[in-house]
Amino acid sequence: MTRIKNLRWWIAGLLALATALNYLDRQSFPVAVTRIKQDIPLTDQQFSQLNSLFLLAYAIMYMGGGRIMDWLGTRVGYAVMIVWWSAANFLHGTVSTVAGLGVYRFLLGMGEGGGFPGSGKAVAEWFPPKERSLAFGIFNTGSSLGAVVAPPLIALIIVQLDWRWVFFLTGGVGFLWAVAWLRLYQPPDKNQRITAEESEYLRRERALGAGSPAATPIRWRDLFKYRQVWGLMAAKFLTDSAWYFFIFWLPKYLSDVRGLNIKEIGYYGWIPYALMGAGSLIGGWLGSYLIGRGFTLDRARKIALALGAALMPVSLLIAASPLSLAIVFFSAAFFAHQFWSANVQTLAADIFPASVVGSVEGLLGSAGSFGGMLFGLLVGWLVTHQGYAPVFLMAGLLHPIALLLILAVVRRIEPVRATGQIEVPA
Repeated sequence: MTRIKNLRWWIAGLLALATALNYLDRQSFPVAVTRIKQDIPLTDQQFSQLNSLFLLAYAIMYMGGGRIMDWLGTRVGYAVMIVWWSAANFLHGTVSTVAGLGVYRFLLGMGEGGGFPGSGKAVAEWFPPKERSLAFGIFNTGSSLGAVVAPPLIALIIVQLDWRWVFFLTGGVGFLWAVAWLRLYQPPDKNQRITAEESEYLRRERALGAGSPAATPIRWRDLFKYRQVWGLMAAKFLTDSAWYFFIFWLPKYLSDVRGLNIKEIGYYGWIPYALMGAGSLIGGWLGSYLIGRGFTLDRARKIALALGAALMPVSLLIAASPLSLAIVFFSAAFFAHQFWSANVQTLAADIFPASVVGSVEGLLGSAGSFGGMLFGLLVGWLVTHQGYAPVFLMAGLLHPIALLLILAVVRRIEPVRATGQIEVPA
């Protein structure tokens, strides 16, 4: 069997592609909604309810998906998840009622909920701590790739074919990814494509970190005894609330408030997502760079998180700005969140042993999805009765609040040691 040099980075690239498909599939509905409304009438509140159905399922499976990844293993577990969500996305193209959209949005959320825990577990299996934030940044960049491609691609498909073909085409690609994943992925100790040099490098790095993470197995229910879990769950609850508002409502905002048609949304809508990718890469690079320059893990992660949180309040300026500046401020907010996200997603792998990283990632993603679901319902009411300005105000302040929670509850970012740090905040 052919050996692949630096296989871990190829795996990071494959994870980035999966994340791109994840975001392309979830964004198909928000981008196409202006055209879908011509066949299936939707109010703002129904739109928010459909997004909340997706996030409810996403939250449930994010929590359970982490356990599934730990149970089935990353290879099989991830393949199951992407086949599931691709099928659900494909079936969006068959519906003719709001109820039908609700069913498949829920099923899409169930499938996609396992994606990020699987990526987090794969990174924990393949990358040492000094490379993890960069690896997370790389696969997280896939979210921007999928989201950047979504507006112009979906606009083109709608103009040339019909909105139903958006789902048929985007849903079908995930099945091909699953085949490639099953052929390539195994953990380092079992992968026959890894070179001897890379295998030795990973064993050496693993030995250097031996004894730092908890050596004894941690049961799933015992994760709730760790204050670190509660602090990170609270932070994700807040910041993902803002994030899901931005990604689900941007196309609709551009249509309803700024008066753009589907072609114009395709023309302008990709720009914030491009900056999102830059934020993910730069944020991930910075965390690894600071560690390489001698900063402690704790200090490197907190510096990167603080920079991302400090930039998020630019979203307060969106509602009062002309279109060109509104796109700039949207882009800055997208950049800031992904800068933050590339580092906050590494924390589960930084703090907990690889055997439970999937479960911890699942809990964090579930908390974030519940936050997005509840905030989304509030957004639907606010947009209907008061407009977008108060929503932008709230969304801009959630990341700084989350940073304060991490500083107060998680405290030091370092591997847990046995049971010595198990404590729930008072």
